[in-house]
Amino acid sequence: MPVNAEIEGRTYPATPPYTVSRAKIAEFAAAVGASDAAHTDPKVAQERGYADVIAPPTFAVLIAQQAEAAVMVDPEAGIDFSMLVHGEENFTHHRPLVAGDEVTAATTVSKVRAAGGHSMVTMSTEIHTTAGELVTTAGSVVVIRGGGA
Repeated sequence: MPVNAEIEGRTYPATPPYTVSRAKIAEFAAAVGASDAAHTDPKVAQERGYADVIAPPTFAVLIAQQAEAAVMVDPEAGIDFSMLVHGEENFTHHRPLVAGDEVTAATTVSKVRAAGGHSMVTMSTEIHTTAGELVTTAGSVVVIRGGGA
């Protein structure tokens, strides 16, 4: 069953606030092999002008996917999660995420299109501090495989 194209243009409610922590940044940095000391040593990060340790650039995916989940579980979208393949991810960083940031994220479905019997859903997620500062815009494309005979 194709994804409901009527969700194109829909913006989903923002996630509850998420506090970026030193521990999560260090854990993520270790998982992705990000060895820059600014990810784990507050002194190094402060010498570079940041209030605390900074997250690796792809850390934003943890926050963005929380917001994208609203699209995945929306019954009006008609997305069969068992048929989902992640197609693409990109980030526009306005500044690094820093330990202590309290952020929320909201996802907008930018485009829904059919391609080769599959549905492709393009999403844009804006991550803001709770004070309203835009930190990162994450773009994502997911492919919902069509059921074939």
